[in-house]
Amino acid sequence: MGKNLFAGMSRRDALKMMAAAGVGVTMTPLGAQKAKAEGEIIYHTWAGYDEPAMLTSYIQKYGGMPEVSYIANEEESMTKILAGYTPDVMHPGVYNVQRWHDQGMLQPIDISRITVWNDIFETVRNEQTIVVDGQTFNVPAEFGNSSVLYRTDLVDPEYLENPSWNLLYDDRYAGRLAFYNAADSIVQCAALALGMENIYDLSDEQLVEVKAMAIKQRDLLRFYWDDTTQFEQAMATGEIVAAYSWNVSLVNLKKEGVPVDLMVPKEGILTWVSGFVIHKDAKNIDACYDLINAWTAPESGAWIIDNFGYGSTNAKAYELLAEERLAELGFADPQKVLDGSLYFKGLDPAVSERYETLANEVQAGG
Repeated sequence: MGKNLFAGMSRRDALKMMAAAGVGVTMTPLGAQKAKAEGEIIYHTWAGYDEPAMLTSYIQKYGGMPEVSYIANEEESMTKILAGYTPDVMHPGVYNVQRWHDQGMLQPIDISRITVWNDIFETVRNEQTIVVDGQTFNVPAEFGNSSVLYRTDLVDPEYLENPSWNLLYDDRYAGRLAFYNAADSIVQCAALALGMENIYDLSDEQLVEVKAMAIKQRDLLRFYWDDTTQFEQAMATGEIVAAYSWNVSLVNLKKEGVPVDLMVPKEGILTWVSGFVIHKDAKNIDACYDLINAWTAPESGAWIIDNFGYGSTNAKAYELLAEERLAELGFADPQKVLDGSLYFKGLDPAVSERYETLANEVQAGG
């Protein structure tokens, strides 16, 4: 949409916003890192995922943090790696594993060396996006959601009992709804509200229905949002009662004492999963596995749940947090969240173009 989503935002806020959407922001140029020390590796990850609290056992063993470079977006990272940049451990969304494998960038994961492998939720561990030709190429580490955030005191109780994306298309809340200013979301969520399941490859006939639904929503919205603070402030005052949202806004509004919840819609909650891959030419394999094991440890998982509001793929991480805190963050039953998930997939370029065109027409009044 061509707008700067991060103007005036802190590094931490930018991380929370972008990581919840499955993308990142570059904070340090790839070529500007310090020289590697003996035994050290290059860790290519999202900005903010270089917190020492996530790598405790690695730091204890190697005496410090690994060299870190940041993912701006995964397309850019793939281009740089194919051009010769060689990070050892990388942290893409699982939807990119097949593509990165097909480009010859990865080596298989030896799951016998992943100490928490059997503690990773089976739902995620068995996701076919991490497996290519029968071999595992990714260790899924964390996940986040896109769903309906709503004021529990201001919407009809039916949505508490029967959660649905249709809340964002309900005539009763005209002028009190907000939606993310992104083409894919506009199209896919309208399709979900209509009961369509093939949201990553809708037919021309389906898109006719979807466009009508998106137009209906447009006319009900208070605004499309680009920055989460736009709707968080409006939701705190009661100006809006529901919005397309990420986990981070649930965390922020709960801290302010606003009665909100992040829905697990009956049609499915949109979920991204990121994890670790190892470069085919990684120079210190032991250190690569040590980093992955540190980041996926229960203590690290509990830290990311508590501080970022994302989910850990390690089931034991949830045992380290109070039940009240987990409920507050929407993880009273993380397995239920995962079971109700529609996992993000990379769109075919032709499909993406059709979705972009439809959303632009809707927002332009067509």
